[in-house]
Amino acid sequence: MIEYVVSACLAGCHCRYDGKHTANEQVQQLIREGRAMPVCPEQLGGFSTPRMPFELKEGRAISKDGEDITEKMQHGVEEATNLVKLAGCTKAILKSRSPSCGVGIIYDGSFSGVKIEGNGLFAARMLSMGLKVTCTD
Repeated sequence: MIEYVVSACLAGCHCRYDGKHTANEQVQQLIREGRAMPVCPEQLGGFSTPRMPFELKEGRAISKDGEDITEKMQHGVEEATNLVKLAGCTKAILKSRSPSCGVGIIYDGSFSGVKIEGNGLFAARMLSMGLKVTCTD
């Protein structure tokens, strides 16, 4: 059993919308110890890297150019969830403010940098499954 699911960008994978990563040493150490598994729900949804950023607005995933990508994002969340279940993860460390992985605070959907209370799509799924979810930069 793998204890943690972690955002792949925190593991050092270049999977963010801008093609960069946000490597976190604590997360990388958990992976080296075999205690964590990295996933990127956006890539699992079939999105390329780099890609157009998206934010959540009224429960929908909307890209910066106005496209509703909710169905594709939900597919990525489902695929990531399947991996979490298969590995038996009970905890998650996810990327803060992300529309996929943010916990507690996300961007408001206006692409203006305004933050609101809320959870990303994957984070919400992990919380609903009872995982202990934290977020970090």
